[in-house]
Amino acid sequence: MNTENGTSPAETGDDGSSVRRLAMISLHTSPLDQPGTGDAGGMNVYVTELARRLAERDIEVDIFTRATSSRLPATVPVSPGVTVRHIVAGPFEGLAKDQLPGQLCVFAREVLRTEAQFDLGHYDAVHSHYWLSGQVGALARDRWGVPLVHSMHTMAKVKNDLLAEGDTPEPLARVIGEEQVVAAADMLIANTDDEAKDLVNSYDADPARVEVVHPGVDLDAFRPTSMAAARVRLGLPADADLLLFVGRIQPLKAPDVLLRAAAELVRRDPGRRRRLIVAVVGGPSGSGLEHPTAMADLAAGLGIADVVRFVPPVRRDELVDWYAAATLVCVPSYNESFGLVAVEAQAVGTPVVAAAVGGLTTAVADGRSGFLVAGHDPADYARVIERVIASPDLRHDLSVGAVLQAAAFSWERTAADSLAVYERARRLMRTEVLR
Repeated sequence: MNTENGTSPAETGDDGSSVRRLAMISLHTSPLDQPGTGDAGGMNVYVTELARRLAERDIEVDIFTRATSSRLPATVPVSPGVTVRHIVAGPFEGLAKDQLPGQLCVFAREVLRTEAQFDLGHYDAVHSHYWLSGQVGALARDRWGVPLVHSMHTMAKVKNDLLAEGDTPEPLARVIGEEQVVAAADMLIANTDDEAKDLVNSYDADPARVEVVHPGVDLDAFRPTSMAAARVRLGLPADADLLLFVGRIQPLKAPDVLLRAAAELVRRDPGRRRRLIVAVVGGPSGSGLEHPTAMADLAAGLGIADVVRFVPPVRRDELVDWYAAATLVCVPSYNESFGLVAVEAQAVGTPVVAAAVGGLTTAVADGRSGFLVAGHDPADYARVIERVIASPDLRHDLSVGAVLQAAAFSWERTAADSLAVYERARRLMRTEVLR
């Protein structure tokens, strides 16, 4: 018996880990969904990539998510060691995220029922993502006698403090739900130091139970790529000044800031219109679904509809080409727990102009891999964008710095650090039981 962690050698893997099977819960969005529209975004990538890297360390991962179609099979093998389990809870279609709390009991019951078909002690830990999943994870923790590790991804109190104009505040029910999950979790994983501080200061989380684990980027897929070749593949002019936004189209992500900045650039220099392209890659999401044509209407109202292109969400290989083809990528969000788009763009070698908020201050090295802009005044973004466009030498230096900055983030490291958190959660829970 190992006196430090209370497990025998037979209970551990080759790497010394006592976690051999992990239940991940991602209730409101499936890792199989295409990121960039609806509720699918960076969290989908996070869940999928983390699960895959954990599986490479011989840890079996089951991802529980809500079925959104009757055609979905009950289980879908994603990669060796990773299985998505579809749970039927509520109508398959037409259920908005704010209606999901009413399905928590049904979802939790079916998760527990799924686990009951296995031998006792099948899962060694639970990792829940977003507060809805945390509610289910807390119940599973108590029923299975295993630790709960929770990742918030976004927090209602933080979002409401940084609300975009015209956006809808998060409801009190979510705030209360998040507070309950923070209290129930054995360990909390924060994407950045800033998020860890928010958990402690806004949610009264125990600092000893908060661990910072940076998300990663697939450095094999997102790697330096020729701008000229990417533009040929996308059918874009070789001499274009291409400003790129990637993500869900909603007020929180602030694509309107980029459009207004582009209009300011044209106002200052009308001749720039000949070369300027503003590409918005993504689909409506959240409160943006209420006005799905809002960005197209804005572009027309600003007089720049001729330079703006709206591109539906694309697969990863094409996304790499969009990043590579761009002169710069703009991430003007009002809040980001990390900013995966910024890191992906930098990994390809493209500078980023981002809002100086949340995790973006960690993802982007100001002045080295891109620039951070305080506030959301389009004129401020226009000045920074113009500076990058006007100086090929500056853009080259930022491109080199971007690749170096992104190299610091990898999913392999995320998996190793997450596994260490799972182990710590098991020790903490075991100690509490012994008391």
